[in-house]
Order: sequence, then C-alpha cells, then structure tokens
Amino acid sequence: MPKREKVSNVDTAWLHMEHPTNLMMISGVMTFEGKVDFEQLTAVLEERLLPYERFRQRAVQPTNPLSSPYWETVPNFDIRDHLYRFTPHVPDQAALQDLSSRLMSTQLDFSKPLWEYHFIENYGDGDSALFSRLHHSIGDGVALIRVLLSLADDSETAPWRLAAARANRPRRSPLAGMLRRAQKSAQAAQKLTEAVAHEGLEMIRAPEKIVDLTKLGADGIVSLARLVLRTPDPKTAFKGRLNVAKKAAWSAPISLAEVKAVGKATGGTVNDVLLTAMAGGLRRYLVRHGEAVDGLNIRAAVPVNLRPLEGPIELGNKFGLVFVSLPIGIEDSIDRLYELKRRMDALKGSTEPAVAFGILTAMGMTPTEIENIVVDIFEKKATAVMTNVPGPRETIYLAGKPIKRLMFWVPQSGRLGLGISILSYAGEVLLGVATDAGLVPDPETIVEEFHEEFNGMKAKVARLKFVAGAVAPTKEMVNELHKQLENLTQAVESLKAARATKTAPIPSANGHCQGVTKAGQPCRNRAREGAMYCHMHGGGEG
Repeated sequence: MPKREKVSNVDTAWLHMEHPTNLMMISGVMTFEGKVDFEQLTAVLEERLLPYERFRQRAVQPTNPLSSPYWETVPNFDIRDHLYRFTPHVPDQAALQDLSSRLMSTQLDFSKPLWEYHFIENYGDGDSALFSRLHHSIGDGVALIRVLLSLADDSETAPWRLAAARANRPRRSPLAGMLRRAQKSAQAAQKLTEAVAHEGLEMIRAPEKIVDLTKLGADGIVSLARLVLRTPDPKTAFKGRLNVAKKAAWSAPISLAEVKAVGKATGGTVNDVLLTAMAGGLRRYLVRHGEAVDGLNIRAAVPVNLRPLEGPIELGNKFGLVFVSLPIGIEDSIDRLYELKRRMDALKGSTEPAVAFGILTAMGMTPTEIENIVVDIFEKKATAVMTNVPGPRETIYLAGKPIKRLMFWVPQSGRLGLGISILSYAGEVLLGVATDAGLVPDPETIVEEFHEEFNGMKAKVARLKFVAGAVAPTKEMVNELHKQLENLTQAVESLKAARATKTAPIPSANGHCQGVTKAGQPCRNRAREGAMYCHMHGGGEG
C-alpha cells in the first residue's frame, strides 16, 4: 500500500485556495549560458530532487468531505512525467515571457505530484532556459527556492553524479548564507511570534492560562487585532475581478553596485531604493492610465521567513507577513524614498511583521478558518504580494552550465491581481511582475517604468555629487541641494536660449557707451541706437 502522510492544516488551506483564476503555484524561470544537455539535466534532477519525498507524493482528497487530505507516494514514479522538453526556438525574452505567461495560467495535474519543470532547449542565440511550477502546498517560497538551489553546483566542473549515500540526504543550499541577512531584520518579531504560538497551544490545553498569554503576548495580540481591523486598500487598476489568463514580465538586470551607491548617497538600504523605484513605477503606470494618485497609498503583503536557514531543508509553509504601505502619492523619488524608509524603520521596530501567520498552526485552526483569514487579509488589506530575496552572490551551475538569470513569482494569494518579485543574483538585481491579464494586460510597462524611476534616482544622485564615505545627508539637505541645482540649471538654460536667439541687449540708460578707454576712463561716445556700446567698443555686441 502506498505510504500516506496527513497534509497539515496550513498546507491544506493552500490546496483549498486553488482556483482557476488564482492558481496557488510558485513559478520560476532560469536562463543558462549555453545549451544544456537534456539527459544530464534529467539525471541531475532525478538524483537531487527525488530524495525529497514530497516530490514523489500526490495530494489526495478523501471522498468523505470531513476527512483531511493526505500525501500519498505515487507507485512507479517516473520523473519524465514532470519534466517536459520544449524544442521550438524561443528567440528572445519577449517570447520567453509569453511562454511563461501561458504556463503560469495553466493548472497543475492534481492526479500527480504537484510540480513540473519545462525545459526550453533552444532559447536566444544558442542558450537554454528552464521554467518551474510548484504548488504552494508543497512549501513556501523560501523552502522551494532552497530546494531549487540545492540542485545547483558552485562550479562548472563539479561532479553531477552523486554517490548513493550523499543522494539520500538534502544538500546545503547556496541560498542559506545569503538569506541570513534578510532574516535578521525580522528576528525580534519572530521571537515574539514563537512565544505567542507556544502559549496558544497551552491556552487550548489549559484555558485558565489566558491571563498569562495576555501578559506575555499583549503586543502580539494588539498587532494581530490591528492587522485584522485594518481598513481595506483603495480601489485601483490593480484590484478587481480576476480572469484565468496571467501575464509575466521581468526587467533587464540592474547592477547591485549601482543600487548600493544610490542607497549610500541617500542614506537608504538596497531594499529602500528598490521599493522606492518599484512604487514609482506603479505610480507612473496609474498616471499613464488616467488614475488619480495624489495622496495614494497601497499596501504590499510581504512574506517573512520563520524557519531556520541552516540544517536540513524543511518543506511545508512557515512564514509571517509584513504589510508595507507604499507612498504612491509622492512624485519626487527622493521624498518617496525618505517616507518609505521611515515606514520600513517603523515596521522593523514593531511586533507586527511575523504575528499573523506565525500563530495559525499553533492556534489549532481548521483549514477553512485559515483559508478565510488568508483571503480576508490579502484581498481586503492589500493590493499586491511582494517578495524580495537575496540570492547567491556568485554564479551557480546546473547540469554543467552556468545559470545566467534567475526570476520567480509567488501566487497572488487571496484573489489579488498583482505580484512583484525582486531577486538579486551574481551582482545583479531583477524585478519580476506577474499580473492578471484582465486587470493589467501589460506588466512589461510596469517594468519599463521601474527602470525609468531607478535611472532618475541615479541621475539625481550623480547631480548632487555626494562623495563616497560622506556622512549620509538629511532629507532637508537633499531637497535644498536639489532645488539649488534645479534653479542653476534653469538659469543656464535661459542664458543659452538668449544667446541662441541673439536677444538684443538693453540700451544704455543715458545714451552713452558703456565701454572704457585704454586709459581706463569711461567712454564718452554715443552708444549705437538700441545698443549699449559705440561702434569702437563693439556696437550691439554688448
């Protein structure tokens, strides 16, 4: 009899949230430098992915609706049922985006384990690509990215065939060290969440301990109440009834060093700079479509990892949430950066970030209750789902070929129509946008506007000419310098325009030449008509 394992309540909720118009898949695309050998790729995936038993199990819903779903190991599992070979030529990124959009809009086969890889053999000029689709019930974004990167090597010459003993245990992900920095900012909230979750278990077993919970986790309870009672996000082009078709786009690579330089000049972090440019891109998109943006703020729901990044890779879902309010209404990018930084700093000091989802499992909620909370929180309280993941600093390799670009998208849970992903890899940053085709049929426009915003920020920093290592300027200093430079630029442009049109000079008030003699005395000649100087001193060239 096939091995069975009960699906956890949280993972069951992700199964139940599956809908044709809002698929609960984590999608990703990677492009390679050079052509990947399909047979070698198949062998690598078979040896390194299948030791994770979940990838050989399907989710089964019992006929009794009151019974919980379970994971069942598939007899005679064959990896070729999950690895598809696409041989037609995909000439460029635009064509790859179209193919990714179609795959992102197609539901997984629930009669099989809920994952697929689509190998694009002929991409660009002699390269290859790989598109992955994995259901959220298998694991959250961090877990699945760790699994994905555990398939990779750190050099082109690394042996790809693993010894049997080594193949039976998960390898350490190259992502672990990179994510550690991102996790530090959420550690305080994580500790609170773990304390509240533990007390939640005890409260269920012993209701008399409610008073102790109130004393130990009051801030957490207040934060959860604030989250649930938060006012709905305003209606924009990004919110509305969803369709089946989805659209995917991603940016050209941005130098991570340039992002850091902008952050250093303005006193912001890499995250502050990228979020500012992204918020500016969304603002530009709304303005382009005739929507009012003055004073507009929209929220992005940001998953926060709540699991250790060292040791064995754990599948399943374990994450918290941060709700970031994006100041779309602020036009000036520097002003927007400072306001966004202020809001982010306030979040880092609060107990709110990891409270909501960190206690769901421990509180003994049913899958339906979890699903209702997720849908309510996401659909009403936010406009977008946003992820920001720092990836490996150095190039990594899969099946003997270097991975050139990486991008991924998490599902827009709770019937949202906009997903934004930021991923850094090998010294570059990419922005990915996934949208509902009925609401936003042109996510590439958001990507273009993101680039415009970032380039504008770089230009402002260059004009302000901050020196490396200088003390970070205040907002007032930046604004004042910016205004002075704008005034100076306008004055120079006016002077150029005057010279270009040869505007006649203002004649002398008393009719005398304004020149001087060789002896240094004022010239007493009459100025030429309509000019400031006499013929001897240049006539009308004054």
